Amino acid sequence: MTRHTPARGARSEGHGDPRDELVDHLPALRAFALSLTREGASADDLVQDTIVKAWTHIDKFQPGTNLRAWLFTILRNTFYSARRKTRREVSDTDGIHAARQATRPEHDGRLALNDFRTAFEKLPDEQREALILVGASGFSYEEAAGMTGVAVGTVKSRANRGRRRLAELLQLEEGEELEMTDRATLAVMAQNNPVLR
Repeated sequence: MTRHTPARGARSEGHGDPRDELVDHLPALRAFALSLTREGASADDLVQDTIVKAWTHIDKFQPGTNLRAWLFTILRNTFYSARRKTRREVSDTDGIHAARQATRPEHDGRLALNDFRTAFEKLPDEQREALILVGASGFSYEEAAGMTGVAVGTVKSRANRGRRRLAELLQLEEGEELEMTDRATLAVMAQNNPVLR
């Protein structure tokens, strides 16, 4: 598990046990897990595995650094380790997994959340991950680079290519405003993207 240098965002306060702060990060962890697994039950399992690993290896966390970034790194590494082991997708011939998928109601603007999700799912894994980390989760490019083990420029490139591709898939023209109320979706789409501002 990687140690992180102090960064902006959710830092451990340095007083007390960081285990006391784990519950504060559960919603963000679940959102990130959902973006990786694309399935609710698997996301919940991934978050649970992450918390167990963090709890077990809390001595490896450096107090005063970004606890959320440390947890996201554990979650990401757990996901990709499991993925390498399976190398196969789950067969869903009976439609059981599809039936468990939750769908939120459509938003009130031009762009429905379902349209966004459909377009987002078409992005390569690396671009989706970069957009979730630097857009929806609010990590800096440097923090995302540390979590994913790639250069800062690579994260920026993946995020920018992802945003451009989303704009194409959603048929947004230059200067066109997004009319959505979902702040996480807006964050994924709008950060540092002149086409979407």
